Amino acid sequence: MSLKILVAEDEAITLKHIVYTLQKEGHAVTGVSNGTDAAARLAEEDFDIVITDIKMPGMDGLSLLALIKEKAPETDVVIITGFGSIESAVEAMKKGAAEYVTKPFNLDELVLKIAKLKEKKRIEGENRALKVILGLDRQYPFIAKSRMMKRVVEVIGSITNSDCNVLLTGESGVGKGLVAKLIHHSSNRKDRPFLGLNCAIFTEDLLASELFGHEKGAFTGAVIAKKGLIEIADTGTLFLDEIAEMAPSLQAKLLKVIEDREFIRVGGTRPIRVDVRLIAATNQNLGNLIREGKFREDLFYRLNVMDIYIHPLRERKGDIVPLCDHFLLKYAKKERKQISGISKETMDILLSYGFPGNVRELENIIERAVILEKTSKIQPESLPQSLKLFNVETIDPNHVRTIDELNREYAGKILDFVDNNRSKAAELLGISRTSLWRILKKEE
Repeated sequence: MSLKILVAEDEAITLKHIVYTLQKEGHAVTGVSNGTDAAARLAEEDFDIVITDIKMPGMDGLSLLALIKEKAPETDVVIITGFGSIESAVEAMKKGAAEYVTKPFNLDELVLKIAKLKEKKRIEGENRALKVILGLDRQYPFIAKSRMMKRVVEVIGSITNSDCNVLLTGESGVGKGLVAKLIHHSSNRKDRPFLGLNCAIFTEDLLASELFGHEKGAFTGAVIAKKGLIEIADTGTLFLDEIAEMAPSLQAKLLKVIEDREFIRVGGTRPIRVDVRLIAATNQNLGNLIREGKFREDLFYRLNVMDIYIHPLRERKGDIVPLCDHFLLKYAKKERKQISGISKETMDILLSYGFPGNVRELENIIERAVILEKTSKIQPESLPQSLKLFNVETIDPNHVRTIDELNREYAGKILDFVDNNRSKAAELLGISRTSLWRILKKEE
């Protein structure tokens, strides 16, 4: 994410260094030598951040700050002030400045402050987009058309004033991450950070570093201290997907965070206090893992204060049509295509399909169809070839096939279709390689 930054600084050499440094960070930077020129640029275009010296000829930094807060309140302002003028910086912060630096300042310090504002803007943008996508101004989001999903929304509504930890369960691709965001954005922490981490994609050591951070010199390559996601998410929500993949040693550390609200960075000795709400998710049976000694029972009970099961898409057919409409609108806009809907024949095929990859697979199917479609409505020809391999059977009362059997058979067909390329098969199905492996393993 590149930021548009305007720098107002009357010292030529300082202006040159700031512009050069921030451009090296990948930002689009414009430099001016006084507040009057800065005001003129702001009247012509929008900026994400304005960095301004507090003392300049003509319009000073405080006057520029007041103008920005009136005309462009979403623009963050960083004030530059002399070491002996801290009172002016305090006054600027009271009037709405986001950060300040004192002269002479280290450019690395300025880069860090800009990075902090960049992260804040990313979170704010995600929050705004999510509220639009989920339709939080309505009683139910668009995804809650089926009775099962309406029940999920009702449960979320009942815990809006609670900080309880939540455990989300359900197959891969059902939308556990989206539900986690809905929980956060419906809570009292909605204006605080929401961070997510997939525990399955890291080794034990890397996951420890990602979660808890590390001190400088904690291990080879740790040239600087680093905050972990638990620390960054302080006062907000941390979503831990695939929690069952977490090693027992890390489970014990996570339990301490829940019980004592503190942790120690990797290689550190000082406890750090945090206030974090945890939402965990898994597609595995934690009860079985507890019996096998692979998951801590005490951690399970700490996470499972509120459990929410999200049904697979094949069990909530009522959500397929609105989800199709949503994904069609999303990808038609992205691809700049005038596609107004989905033909009845195409929708009949989608409604009869089993979706082993759940909502994630449906999204992939619609995105692909939008790219290929040449008419004003999605036609069956634009559906993936793999979808046409799935045959809807008449039910034989003497042999009712289980969902696991159907999933196994279909996954096998997809593997044959892509010449046994498991990565490609998992991509087509909208699931991870691990989930595909589990589906296939059930036949052994």
